[in-house]
Amino acid sequence: MTHRNLTEIRQFILLGFSDFPRIIAVLFVTFLLTYVTTLTWNLALVVLIRMDSHLHTPMYFFLSNLSFIDLCYVTSTVPKMLSNFFQERQTISFAGCIVQYFFFSTMGLSESCLMMAMAYDRYAAICNPLLYSAIMSPSRCAGMVLGSYTAGLTASLSQICSLLQLHFCGPNVISHFFCDMPQLLKISCTDTFFVQVLTAILTMFYGIANVLLIVISYGYIVKSILKITSAKGRSKAFNTCASHLTAVSLFYTSGIFVYLSSSSGGSSSFDRFASVLYTVVIPMLNPLIYSLKNKEIKDALKRLQKKIGYC
Repeated sequence: MTHRNLTEIRQFILLGFSDFPRIIAVLFVTFLLTYVTTLTWNLALVVLIRMDSHLHTPMYFFLSNLSFIDLCYVTSTVPKMLSNFFQERQTISFAGCIVQYFFFSTMGLSESCLMMAMAYDRYAAICNPLLYSAIMSPSRCAGMVLGSYTAGLTASLSQICSLLQLHFCGPNVISHFFCDMPQLLKISCTDTFFVQVLTAILTMFYGIANVLLIVISYGYIVKSILKITSAKGRSKAFNTCASHLTAVSLFYTSGIFVYLSSSSGGSSSFDRFASVLYTVVIPMLNPLIYSLKNKEIKDALKRLQKKIGYC
């Protein structure tokens, strides 16, 4: 087969949820409402943190960036999925596929690094409260956030460069609702060994290593909380970490579960619905997790309501 023949395919067919025609309208409405809710909640949280000076602290600085990442993360996949629901041919160009995966990967990897930065912030707040302001200075916080974006961008670019070395000569059907690495590797007609090794290395570095560092941070946090004598003090310290711990657990367990299922050759229909959890549902839940029992967020909302009322 010639090099020319190897590069003939310039578009892919995204299977999406087209093999569930009886519930296609229900799925469309559900995903549309979820997407709109995700945009509204995350954007509202970013604006609220930006407007209220009481929330100009390291924790909320990280949280506003998490909401921004989730906005970009969900937008990298859901609009294309929604536009394909009622199209006869659910196609995406080769360039569009690469761009989609680039943004999806960049945001996902950046979020993984940001989760680790947020764990360090909680460690500094509980284990070194007297030095917290010095440890988590504005410049250090900005550097940690910039480092998260840079790390995600660098890793994503390395994956894109490796993907561009592959050839796709058929079939061109992707059994998913967006261009994801496991599905692209399955339909490549050239050797994918290098890409698989690179993906495994990045998974270990951005997944396993980050999780390990977060676990170590929480080990020290739990140790410090147990030393607090008053029950009220222990409860307050725990509550400052509960939201982040919940978000971390959802993010990593869902991602690991889906990718382990994909690598083991599980049902593609199951993989698609499971992927909805970490690509669509979790970005919607994150602002709710951080705001539901957060007194500072509730107080900020009350101040904003008063300000609007005076206007």
